[in-house]
Amino acid sequence: MADIVAAIAGWVIPALVVFGVTALALAALAWAVRRARRSPRARAAAEQERARAGAALVRLDDAVAELELEVGLSGALYGGDAPPSLRRARLTAQHVRDEGFEEYRDLSDPELVPVDIRRASARIERHAEEALAKVASARAEHGAWVRANVSASGQIDAARRRLDALRSTMGDPAALVAELSSRFAEEEWRDAARAGHAALEARTAAERHLDDAAARAADPSLSALADLAAAERALRRAEAEARSLEETHRLVLQAAQAVPEELSAARAALRQASVTREHLEVADAERLGAELHAVSDELDRIETDAARRPTRTIHAVARVRSRLDLALGDARTAQQRLRGARTALPGTLAAARGAIAQAEASVSHTRAGADARARLVSAQRELAEARQAQDPVAALDAARRAMRDAEDAAVLAGVAVLPGDRHRARVQEAHDPGEGPPLS
Repeated sequence: MADIVAAIAGWVIPALVVFGVTALALAALAWAVRRARRSPRARAAAEQERARAGAALVRLDDAVAELELEVGLSGALYGGDAPPSLRRARLTAQHVRDEGFEEYRDLSDPELVPVDIRRASARIERHAEEALAKVASARAEHGAWVRANVSASGQIDAARRRLDALRSTMGDPAALVAELSSRFAEEEWRDAARAGHAALEARTAAERHLDDAAARAADPSLSALADLAAAERALRRAEAEARSLEETHRLVLQAAQAVPEELSAARAALRQASVTREHLEVADAERLGAELHAVSDELDRIETDAARRPTRTIHAVARVRSRLDLALGDARTAQQRLRGARTALPGTLAAARGAIAQAEASVSHTRAGADARARLVSAQRELAEARQAQDPVAALDAARRAMRDAEDAAVLAGVAVLPGDRHRARVQEAHDPGEGPPLS
């Protein structure tokens, strides 16, 4: 019996030793692999992949902007809608861009391992490049049709019609800016003045290039293509700046009209919060009371300069309402939350629209990188959800997310622009109008 036990032990013990050493080796290997996958070198490589994906998305975003203009403008040559190939390419590119930016933003999650970042980045870059190829093909097809079927004089005539339409719709930028500057602080009309100056300069440049193109088109020995291209770029810039001017003017005036109602609604919400406080436990009531006092002081401070700074006031009131909701927490009934959301929603939507407009201007003027653009796309999506939501509480939450994302986009646009653009942004800022007559 003892011999049998000894024989079994002689066989089992070495086997256990072998299996134990093997298990330890496998565990050490798994640990080493996991550590290598999460090492600083792996994370740096993943960030490089993410940066390449972001650069591809930026190129796609720029291509979508150009394509949107081309779709809108091609009707001037066709006498109707844009060609189907352009419309299909635009829709495809927009879809890929929006999905790509959403996925790109998720890659900033610190919990993601480098290998997952690299895989997702490669997928984003591949889809963006495929969409860019489709855009390039559609634009090339359209360009070939134009060259084959539309003469230089025809393109010049179409551009002049757009220029005339722009002149009539743009009106007098100086009048719009003068209206704002006579009533509001400079920070309210500064962007409008910059857009007005830029629109006028671009319109003048378009007129000059079209005159040069017309002169060259009359001479068979000369080519008008370079002047036509320059006129087209100037026209697009003038149209974009004119839209920016009109949007800023509209937002400021709407904010000025809404300020009294928004302040009144905030005061009413504060009074309702005071009633809610009376039904809380002593400790909770004291905590809420201190916060309500701070909110009341903040509203007093905001109100002192509300008439001169309406958009800033609307934005500040929206933040105060968010702070008040956070302070109340679960102390309110469902009916109180619903009523509060209904009164806070209009001002928060206005604040979100204003923040997005500012972010769009920042992203456009600085040619910001993918992080800023991803935040902007997210803000635009959240604003769309807020407008479509049937539940006021859900709509308010979406509007607040849109406002936060837009603010983040504006900040990122200022600190992380594409190489070589920071100097141009500073030069542009140096030419922004200051005190004195906004436009001449």
